[in-house]
Amino acid sequence: MQPKVLMGKRKEERFSKPGYHKRPRQEYADESDDELDEEERSQLQSDSNSSSQSTSGEVGIIESIQLKNFMCHSMLGPFRFGSNVNFVVGNNGSGKSAVLTALIVGLGGKATTTNRGSSLKVFVKDGQTSADVSITLRNQGKDAYKPDEYGNSIIVNQHISMDGSRNYKLKSETGMLISSKKDELTAILDHFNIQVDNPVSVLTQEMSKHFLQSKNEGDKYKFFMKATQLEQMKADYSYIMETKARTHDQIEQGVGLLQELRQHYLEKEERYKSIAFVSEMQSNLEDLKHKMAWAVVNETEKEIKPIKDNINIGEGRNEKYDQKLMEWQVKVNEAEEKYKAIQDKLEKISEDAQALQPQCVHLKADVQAKRKAYNEAEAHYNRSRTELKRLEKDDELLRKRIEELKNSADQISEPEKLERQKKVASLKDQLKSVRDQEVMMVQEMDQFQQAIYKDKEEYARLKREELDVKQALDTKQRQLKELKDSKTNRLKRFGQHVPVLLEAIEDACRQGHFKHKPIGPLDAELTLAVEACLKSLLQAFCCDNHHDERTLQTLMSKFYPTGYRPQIIVSRFQNKVYDVRHRAVYHPKFPSVLTALEIDNAVAANCLIDMRGIETVLLIKSNREAREVMQSNRPPKNCREAFTAEGDQVFERRYYSSDNTRPKFLSKDVEAEISHLQKEVENKMAQLSTSQQHLQTIANEIRQNEELINKCRRQEKELQIKIRRINTEITDLENVEEHQSVDISTLEDEAQENKNKMESVKRDMQQQRGILEELKNILRVAEHKLEEIKEKLHQVEEIASPVKDELNQADSEVEKSKHHWKHYEERQREHLASIKKLKDELAAKEKELKEKIAQATQICPQRIEVNRTVKSLDTEMNRLRDKINSERDHHGNREEIIKQLLEAKEKYQDAEGKVKNLKKFIKLLDQIMTERYKTYQQFRRCLTLRCKLYFDFLLRQRSYSGKISFDHKNETLSITVQPGDVNKAALNDMRSLSGGERSFSTVCFILSLWSIAESPFRCLDEFDVYMDMVNRRISMDMMLKMADSQRHRQFILLTPQSMSSLPTSNLIRILRMPDPERGQTKLNFQRRHQEEEED
Repeated sequence: MQPKVLMGKRKEERFSKPGYHKRPRQEYADESDDELDEEERSQLQSDSNSSSQSTSGEVGIIESIQLKNFMCHSMLGPFRFGSNVNFVVGNNGSGKSAVLTALIVGLGGKATTTNRGSSLKVFVKDGQTSADVSITLRNQGKDAYKPDEYGNSIIVNQHISMDGSRNYKLKSETGMLISSKKDELTAILDHFNIQVDNPVSVLTQEMSKHFLQSKNEGDKYKFFMKATQLEQMKADYSYIMETKARTHDQIEQGVGLLQELRQHYLEKEERYKSIAFVSEMQSNLEDLKHKMAWAVVNETEKEIKPIKDNINIGEGRNEKYDQKLMEWQVKVNEAEEKYKAIQDKLEKISEDAQALQPQCVHLKADVQAKRKAYNEAEAHYNRSRTELKRLEKDDELLRKRIEELKNSADQISEPEKLERQKKVASLKDQLKSVRDQEVMMVQEMDQFQQAIYKDKEEYARLKREELDVKQALDTKQRQLKELKDSKTNRLKRFGQHVPVLLEAIEDACRQGHFKHKPIGPLDAELTLAVEACLKSLLQAFCCDNHHDERTLQTLMSKFYPTGYRPQIIVSRFQNKVYDVRHRAVYHPKFPSVLTALEIDNAVAANCLIDMRGIETVLLIKSNREAREVMQSNRPPKNCREAFTAEGDQVFERRYYSSDNTRPKFLSKDVEAEISHLQKEVENKMAQLSTSQQHLQTIANEIRQNEELINKCRRQEKELQIKIRRINTEITDLENVEEHQSVDISTLEDEAQENKNKMESVKRDMQQQRGILEELKNILRVAEHKLEEIKEKLHQVEEIASPVKDELNQADSEVEKSKHHWKHYEERQREHLASIKKLKDELAAKEKELKEKIAQATQICPQRIEVNRTVKSLDTEMNRLRDKINSERDHHGNREEIIKQLLEAKEKYQDAEGKVKNLKKFIKLLDQIMTERYKTYQQFRRCLTLRCKLYFDFLLRQRSYSGKISFDHKNETLSITVQPGDVNKAALNDMRSLSGGERSFSTVCFILSLWSIAESPFRCLDEFDVYMDMVNRRISMDMMLKMADSQRHRQFILLTPQSMSSLPTSNLIRILRMPDPERGQTKLNFQRRHQEEEED
């Protein structure tokens, strides 16, 4: 088993470099130390000096990290790290260690790994309910993990609850959630070779103190083994060896059990050999078995013969039924053709009537308009005639008055005469003004009357519309109530009383009132097309006989008013659906109604076949395709009609559109139907409200106009009274006893003016009479045309009435012929069913005969002629068996002994095979483990030598000398370092060094481990805490040099130092964290250099 840290592709490439060749060794044993010879040292030296100037890391490095309510920080970040060297600087408490802890926890590490607590709940900030950590990993290049799903970055979000539980959200570069499983995070970390619990990847202060600062050489050795994953490899080997030891113990136990099984097998074999056989009786029993087998065959063959005879007789009668069916099929076809011809004739008459209907409506509107114009002209003429009569009367009065004045001999004084004349003239002016007002009043009354007439017509029309809307609203509300009720009882969709009726039917059935329980309503999963086809049959009930029909009618009368009960169909109940294959329609693309419906009840299916012929009706979704199938070409065989998804009915030469847009019964989505009906009810209620408001407005207008007419009539009466009063005054003035003289010339002028008015009115009347005659003629012509159209419609209706009677008669003939045809079809079906039953019985007997022959052949391959019966043979066989059994009771059961022998032999051979296989496995495991342990030792030696080389190389950077000594047997690691020239002093233990020198040596040891272990990033917490400025500068230079040589890796170094002396480079990024402040929730950081590398 190879450790994870050494399985990365870059590590494999490094070990397979052409310049690196290992010297073969004959034997690998545990050594106290591994020394380098000159060849290996030079080779490793050249390998370490060769700087890897590869590009920045493409996968696994940390792009950013953000913390929320984590440890003592409300908000930290987001921190955006560079791809090579990152320094996180700041004083204690600023959050450096929190970032490192969040990195371990956020990538799935345990709380104990951080040495900050034993449970994740300690990382939730006090006073908060949860904490969140978000880490973004780079995912670029050819080694990217599922780049099509995640993109160039993988975002790992971890949510930690107060109870210590946590959950993950793995998101893509765009923030889309990809997975929430821990297994997916583990797969990502394995793919990127990330090990947060490996101290080489993440070295915390506590881990450093425990392993590196410890003076125990065993702790340092454990640190080396843990960092290189050799510890895990060694543990795996130990587990395998323990398993091998346990397997070896099992083999030892198996060998002892094998001896016992072998002894048991030998005992059973000896017993088998000691059995005595009763051969003669056994042979006789076998002969009797042979005879018995063929005797059974003989009896079965005798049973088959009468069945074949009955089949031949039944098949001879088939021709009679075929002939009857053919005769009635011809009659059915003739009746249907006659029905179709009459129906076509009626359709032609209906089309003629429909063609005349628009003309009738148009002419009726034209007559109404012309009658209105004629009435207006007549009213105008009548007003002129009234005016003429008044003028003629005035003329006659004036002439009489002039004659009286001329004949009067008395003369009055001139002043009185003038005064009277002035008063009469004034009264006449008043009279003229009042009469003008009267004429205007009459015109206004005519206008108001016309407005009332129009408003009343509009009111009547709206009233009819309101009634229609109310009826539609009542229907929709009833349907909505039934649909809502059907959510709890789906039968209520067929009518409010159906569930109660069905309960009554159940009670009557239990009481024995029905011979057969009625079936209904005829339920099915329907679409609009099927519902349009079946119509009222959906609510129908089916009875087996007329007695049950009368009983059901009695029950229905309790729940339904007369004339509204569901249809009852009487048809003999059958348990099988009719076989209609020879007369059913077939289309490769569209189903018939029979095939589309899933009807579990055979009675219901047969009823729909009888009443509607659903086997001859196609269901075609598209209207266009329905026309193509039924009308563009000849309809499919046996197809009478088709229905579309919208409920339209399509015949060969006719097409009827459906009035319904949605199915009423048993639609699949009840909620959608309820929602649709609710919207329709709301629309109808809004329409009704609008109509009622309009009606109220018109009623108000009619009432106002009637009030105005009444007012005008009152004013007209007042004017007429005033006119009579003025006329009376004028007459009194003209007829005084004093015989006042009137200015005759004035009266003559007035008479002449009145005469001129009469002439003007006569001319107007003459013109109006001409217009009136013209309008009368036009009205007469329009009325004549309307009467002609009405007469044509009446004639069409008179023609259609007998045709409808003929159609009903033809329909009765069709149903009668079909009834006879179905009668003979049923008789034929029963006859064929009886033949089929006989054939099935014959087939079963023949099958049974074949089986008996096969069984007999197995017992005795050669057929034997047997004259004895099965019963006599069975009696003799039983007697012989009893005799054989008595012998077996005395000597033992031979079959049981053989069975025990075979079982003992099988157990022995099985155990022997298992022991042999385990021995082979142990032998092979010994060989494999020997080779793998040699490889493990070789691998450990290689890592040891490389670690020594890098440690020595790094010490020389400061002119130090030293070495690392490994004792694999005692599991210790000792480090000796001597500052200055190696030739001047002996090597000293690290305990004798100063704090800065010891820290520098520790850094060299860590860098040596970094050079031999793989990980996309390395994190080090406060590496320079005990160093002086010189050691710190040298250590920093060494780290930066290594980082520069390993640009494909990321380095995150935490330090309280300012790092102001670092060289300027776009590969170095400093995240400077300010000192913590009171109440601060987010810590900002500043970059040392504004220039950033591309992601």
